[in-house]
Amino acid sequence: MKDCTKYQGVIPAFYACYNPDGSISTEGVKALTRHLIAKGVKGVYVGGSSGECIYQHPDERKAVLEAVMSEAKGKLTVIAHVACNNTADSVELAAHAEKCGVDAIAAIPPIYFHLPEYAIAEYWNAMSAAAPNTEFVIYNIPQLAGTALTMSLLKTMLKNPNVVAVKNSSMPVQDIQMFKDAGIAARGEGGFVVFNGPDEQFVSGRAMGADGGIGGTYAVMPELFLKMDELVKKGDLEAARKVQYDADRIIYKMCEAHGNLYAVQKEILRRMYGLELGGVRPPLPNLIPSDEAVVVEAERMIREAVEKAAAL
Repeated sequence: MKDCTKYQGVIPAFYACYNPDGSISTEGVKALTRHLIAKGVKGVYVGGSSGECIYQHPDERKAVLEAVMSEAKGKLTVIAHVACNNTADSVELAAHAEKCGVDAIAAIPPIYFHLPEYAIAEYWNAMSAAAPNTEFVIYNIPQLAGTALTMSLLKTMLKNPNVVAVKNSSMPVQDIQMFKDAGIAARGEGGFVVFNGPDEQFVSGRAMGADGGIGGTYAVMPELFLKMDELVKKGDLEAARKVQYDADRIIYKMCEAHGNLYAVQKEILRRMYGLELGGVRPPLPNLIPSDEAVVVEAERMIREAVEKAAAL
């Protein structure tokens, strides 16, 4: 049985980092990696939605992963999202990720065209075959990918021994239980992982059986998700729920901006820690002057929530 303990915990989705001219900032990538190591998170999820992967060339994604690994190897669990909207580029990124020494690769299904399940399985298995010594994580995010992970597709993928987890970003918490049950049936207790995806339901996902979480707001307030994880492990769901409510209010506030959520979060990290991570890549909208009030208020809310959580 595979050892899945390295995936159990709080794993921030890694933000795209840009220079002022819009090119990839490998120095920003390294600085953010060091910052997250210092915060004590379990790992990082590189090149996914938060990493703006669909707007980056494969060579840029390789550069990001190499910069992360230069700081993280041996200190963090690293999951590299390698999916592109064609198999050839995805396979190339999978092979590169294995060469870099990541713990696992991950992939959403192909977007735009609605493919039959056997074609999705072939797409994922082609990536896995290109990284034969690396574990594989299925990324289920139907509200964006346009395709949901079904039980029949999961059971097909579980025939691949490298499939060890589902990153579940669907809204129904029930999906976590269904995917977990199927994984246990195929891999045994402790041999399969389900990650909670929606940040706003971290506690409910963990209570339903998620082994940890991967989320796009963890990096801007890791203390809150680490505290939730700690309280869930202790069985103190009432206290965990209080932290969850604070985190959710912060998320709702950040989403009030004209600029994209990731632009808001990177600006907060700049103000709080001096991290220069740039904005977001068009067509994602960057911040405008009227977003200043949202950023200031969200930063205040984070500071206060972290202080409250530390006292629990």
